[in-house]
Amino acid sequence: VSAFPEGAVLFLERQSPRGIYMLCAGQAKLSISSSEGKTLILRIARPGEILGLMPALMNMPHEVTVETLHPCQVAFVPREEFLRFVRKYPEAYQNVVRELGSDYHAACEQLRTLGLSASAPEKLARMLLGWSAGGKETRGETHVSLPLTHEEIAEFIGTTRETVTRTLSDFRSRHLAALEGSTLKIPSRAALEDFVSL
Repeated sequence: VSAFPEGAVLFLERQSPRGIYMLCAGQAKLSISSSEGKTLILRIARPGEILGLMPALMNMPHEVTVETLHPCQVAFVPREEFLRFVRKYPEAYQNVVRELGSDYHAACEQLRTLGLSASAPEKLARMLLGWSAGGKETRGETHVSLPLTHEEIAEFIGTTRETVTRTLSDFRSRHLAALEGSTLKIPSRAALEDFVSL
């Protein structure tokens, strides 16, 4: 297990896989970039997730870049050792399949948010609902840590920082959601869900 500072790159897209990375503590963002330099954040990895699994299994280049959002603790297993482990313990494949299924589900959710949402406010509302699903309930209000800047939120939903700032201001005035520092507060998830379904 190694400690990585905030902003450390674990691996880059198109880089050959060296092994798998288990996120033990902290959060990391998974992103893809265009040749013009545009970036799209696909998701935020949380503790317990395995990063770089498919490239390690298939011996193909990484499809994403992974960068730490906070100081992180990461366990690294070299590719050959990992493959030797799953050959020796075939029952481990159940967990591998579960992890790949989770990655697939997250990719579908991101596509649903980006491709099927009609507007930037709807995309943002869907993203906030997804983030708040595991949040803490305090007197009916949901609180969750959202470790992204407005720029990163824009990269997450495929819009501009200005649109995110304007939409968050509108959400605050409608009492749908408020971002205070890195804490997202949603007075009523039901109201935000109603906004998405309009």
